[in-house]
Amino acid sequence: MKVRIVNKGSLDLPEYKTLGSSGVDLMADIETSITLKPMERFLVPTGLFVEIPEGYEAQIRGRSGLAIKNGISLANGIGTIDSDYRGEIKVILINLGREPFVINRGDRIAQMVLIKYEKMDFQLVDSLDETKRGHGGFGHTGLS
Repeated sequence: MKVRIVNKGSLDLPEYKTLGSSGVDLMADIETSITLKPMERFLVPTGLFVEIPEGYEAQIRGRSGLAIKNGISLANGIGTIDSDYRGEIKVILINLGREPFVINRGDRIAQMVLIKYEKMDFQLVDSLDETKRGHGGFGHTGLS
């Protein structure tokens, strides 16, 4: 699928690193390095602007290596780029680790995955169909 992109930064366009990759890496398009102290957040620019086709969203996801090695995550869990958004893609990073973390120009900071979605048409009803699970949630099935 062709997705139109404008690169106002000086870094390369995102690319799939392997044949089986579902997402492309986004890089920090910053002039100087940024140090994130523990529990500190920063909105990291990428220099990229995308035109997502209608019926799709781009999901911005954290990188597992940054999370396990350094405690770096996305403050909003998963970011959503809607099809009608035309601003710069920026990534809200948070340092959940114990040590300061330095972000350098060109560092791969997140992944972007294109997802097809369906719009919901809500139908107001008085009750829902019963299931075996019912109201059980938040760990009701246990650990094993």
